[in-house]
Amino acid sequence: MDAEAQENFTEFVENRSSALLKTAVLLSGGDRHAAEDLLQNALIKAAGRWHRIEEPEPYVRQVLYRQQVSRWRLKWPRRELSVAAPPESPVRHGADDGPGAADLRIVMRAALARLTARQRTVLVLRYFEDLPEADVARLLGCSVGTVRSTTHRSLARLRGLAPELAALGPADAEQQPSRDFSPMEVRP
Repeated sequence: MDAEAQENFTEFVENRSSALLKTAVLLSGGDRHAAEDLLQNALIKAAGRWHRIEEPEPYVRQVLYRQQVSRWRLKWPRRELSVAAPPESPVRHGADDGPGAADLRIVMRAALARLTARQRTVLVLRYFEDLPEADVARLLGCSVGTVRSTTHRSLARLRGLAPELAALGPADAEQQPSRDFSPMEVRP
């Protein structure tokens, strides 16, 4: 990599790594160490092809998704560990977050961590990344129908795993950006 390309890559990493890490944390079920590994591997792959990449962020995000898919397709997958405490460094949100927003994020993150990697990946792509079903299907290498059924089952399981989301009430959820909390449409 020449000096200019290296400078561009370094600038990209400095500017976009926190947003990419946020997505990686969601994809890895709240496991920050696994998310850092996921992001680091994606950035390594991007660095090797940097001179050929026209749009770096979509490229790195696609590498993140595909690596996560590869993890849950492994014959001997790593076992996930559910923890009661939130990750060691919370994601910073806007100053307008109400007091219930932190509770909502903790409950949502814990519930997402208890989903399978495939279910979590589909929900993150559909609701956090706000991708249409066709794009999710293309990224995951499956049909649109599979994405729809996995989304439906994942949301049902999420509701079952975290009934406490209903206790937070719809007013708390309405205060939050819909992009962050769309999959939690809990009906009493």
